[in-house]
Amino acid sequence: MIDAISGKIQSIKTFSNFEKKCEELCFYEALIADPSTWNDVKKANELAKKKASLQEEIEQISLCIRQFSDLRELLDMAKEGGDEQVFNECITELQKLAADVEHIHLVALLSEEADSSNCFLEINSGAGGTEAQDWVAMLARMYSRWAERRGFSLEVVDEMIGEEAGFKSISMKISGLRAYGWLKTENGVHRLVRISPFDANARRHTSFASVWTYPETNDDIDIKIEEKDLRIDTYRASGAGGQHVNKTDSAIRITHIPTGIITQSQVDRSQHRNRAMAMALLRARLYELEMRKKQAFLAEQEKNKTDIAWGNQIRSYVLQPYQLVKDSRTGVEVGNAYGVLDGDIDKFLEASLVASKTGRDGGDGSSD
Repeated sequence: MIDAISGKIQSIKTFSNFEKKCEELCFYEALIADPSTWNDVKKANELAKKKASLQEEIEQISLCIRQFSDLRELLDMAKEGGDEQVFNECITELQKLAADVEHIHLVALLSEEADSSNCFLEINSGAGGTEAQDWVAMLARMYSRWAERRGFSLEVVDEMIGEEAGFKSISMKISGLRAYGWLKTENGVHRLVRISPFDANARRHTSFASVWTYPETNDDIDIKIEEKDLRIDTYRASGAGGQHVNKTDSAIRITHIPTGIITQSQVDRSQHRNRAMAMALLRARLYELEMRKKQAFLAEQEKNKTDIAWGNQIRSYVLQPYQLVKDSRTGVEVGNAYGVLDGDIDKFLEASLVASKTGRDGGDGSSD
């Protein structure tokens, strides 16, 4: 346990840029102490908020470091002196500290620029026809249940309903603290193996769907979109028919001509709201595009997006003849597949976040 806590604390310091943040805190303290800073009260208050946030994070990490150092020293003394009572008390306190360190470690994993943002999540059906479209609906429910567990809100931005079941594609906005940070490693192809409910012969089918996430941008992030680069089309929203079908052209499709990115929204009866949502999604996708260029990941991501089929999956969900969900990037496996599909995906999210930070791939790339 001592080694595990020590390793986690070192990871926290690395992932959170602890030393750099200590320097930043000194910088903000100096600025706020300068009387001239308060000539612009609005700017000074913003600096004070940043300082307070940094100070809280640094104090939380520093407290863990001090507590660990004190407990380790006391534990060594108890061992040498043969004091069993003090030894047991130290073990109990270390167990409590381990839980605190685990929480801080996860927060440190979500410390990149856009990690605190809300998240746009798109799911598209791949190889498998009706099966794949039903798989999209199952994934949409899985992420909805995950968001519900965390107290996040979810709003459907756009959907293209399948002919027989499920969706050809669906776009959702998940709003909550660090929603994008948690979900950013879900990008890729997800594979389902099950006995098909649509097959009269009850044969086993394999279906594929792709998941892509984008952070919601805000006014602080400069994403320049020229009107001349946009083609905006209106159309009548699709629906199940009957009295609830939207009889006006309120749905909006926006094409960003330079990149070919297309976003759309049709879930609201207001054309203005649909346009605003489609523009927000476009800004998010353009920001994500720039981030991936900077990180030199774009080429690989686009390569993966070309084929939503066998061999490209990041995770496999097997329901028959046995239950198993396995992430091919990290090697993490869970036997309770239905629990995972009910939103219990934190184990996969945490493992992939650690792998993305450390550059390690815990899996062998194979899947069942």
